[in-house]
Amino acid sequence: MPTPARTTKLDLDPATVKHARSLARKAGRPIVTMAKKHTTVAVERATLRLAGLSGADEEGSPWVNRLMDAVRADVGLEHGVSLPVWDALVRGEADDLAVLAQKAAAGSVRFRLPEGRDAVRARTASRRQVARGIKTVDKRRVERERLIKRHGDAPRQPWIYLIVATGDIYEDIPQAQQAAREGADVIAVIRSTGQSLLDFVPEGATREGYAGTYATQENFRLMRAALDQSSKELGRYVRLTNYASGLCMPEIAALAGLERLDMMLNDSMYGILFRDINPVRTFVDQRFSRQVHARAGIIINTGEDNYLTTADAVEAAHTVTTSQLLNEYFAKEAGLEDWQLGLGHAFEIDPAVPDSFRMELAHALLAREIFPRAPLKWMPPTRHMTGDVFRGNLLDGFFNLAGALTGQGILLVGMMTEAVVTPWISDRDIALQNVRYVMEAAGRLHEDFHPAPGGFIVERANQVLAESIELLDRIVDTEHGRGLLDAIADGTFGLMKRPADAGRGLDGVAAKSSAYYNPATEILDAKEAL
Repeated sequence: MPTPARTTKLDLDPATVKHARSLARKAGRPIVTMAKKHTTVAVERATLRLAGLSGADEEGSPWVNRLMDAVRADVGLEHGVSLPVWDALVRGEADDLAVLAQKAAAGSVRFRLPEGRDAVRARTASRRQVARGIKTVDKRRVERERLIKRHGDAPRQPWIYLIVATGDIYEDIPQAQQAAREGADVIAVIRSTGQSLLDFVPEGATREGYAGTYATQENFRLMRAALDQSSKELGRYVRLTNYASGLCMPEIAALAGLERLDMMLNDSMYGILFRDINPVRTFVDQRFSRQVHARAGIIINTGEDNYLTTADAVEAAHTVTTSQLLNEYFAKEAGLEDWQLGLGHAFEIDPAVPDSFRMELAHALLAREIFPRAPLKWMPPTRHMTGDVFRGNLLDGFFNLAGALTGQGILLVGMMTEAVVTPWISDRDIALQNVRYVMEAAGRLHEDFHPAPGGFIVERANQVLAESIELLDRIVDTEHGRGLLDAIADGTFGLMKRPADAGRGLDGVAAKSSAYYNPATEILDAKEAL
């Protein structure tokens, strides 16, 4: 649902905001160029998934991994998987992808890079099959639009976003449905701890997970079907969120498009900073995944809130704004529209800091006004939760009030036990009561809230924007500039130092050869109607 543009309340200079975007574009453009020149094992596996390959062997290793590994062993990664795989199919090595993957795993088929007419035939066959998968993604998008029209949408923003994750998808489902009955507009099934570091997507419905539930195609399907039932029951479409991040970002994005998820956590730098995934791998994977999200009509949620869990929320406020500008550039370059940009920020200033609430308002309003049409994702306090549940519930109330005052688009429900223990269902009920009370009592309070011209809030917001521009200037300075990759390596964001030639997943990256071909990127780059 597009968010209407809002009038300025911070006296931001339009030329200054335009300059900030220009600097973000300059910082991001070399990253996009690099991403276009490389591929990864995850991009190629995502292509196989769009072509319909699924399932796993007896040991749980997905067939897309087994087939990708065999192709790579024979001809390398740099040419892509499509030409060797469909050349083998055209040559009659197998009747379909599933059989070919099984034969490849058994070592009974060899792959080659076709040339001439053989290459043309392989290109045609691969494009035809991958296009069918992308057409399914298109149909799922139309299906969402039809269901929103039939059942109705959430009656107001911010959308109330609530996490459910027991580890058991069959326990998650009734909890998610009950959360929707209690007022949640978006259900997020948080992933099992550590899944972002798995270089494969588990198969099937899962019933065991640590602090979350595994992201799998079957789990997506089951939860989507359950929330469709809830949508019909409640008379409003209930959205589903999961995580397209980590080493399998492109694959999970493809599965989300195929199963009609509505939002996905998808940040350009989160995996680099907080999971030590190689920067090149991450930027290549995130561009492909965002192209899929754009095609599927999925809203992305970015992860700037995480910076404030490791860096001071006052001193590092400008890094959040900088990252938001970069995320916006990368997202729009990949084809996402303003209404799909759930740019992240958080309520993480130490409550003991004088004027902490005024600063939180300044930061939230700054994000709201720089990105007036984006449904910003506003994250609750976690770092300064102490275990005092009364204090925590009050702090969450302040967070909710800040959201109401500044017109946030997606509000994640804060729990009074957040970051201390795993919240109980009763904690969730109290937290939802807190949200409902504040939002209903505040009404359209953001329309009446106007900070004093030249006052504390206006000055703080302009200071943070100026510091963000200063940081972007240092990154792109043609004489002394380090470039974004060097800035990441130096610990600029979240105090995490991540060099471009290190990190998990680097061995799954390759520069594209002159013979490289991928029908999925060809269709997505061209935004081609099918």
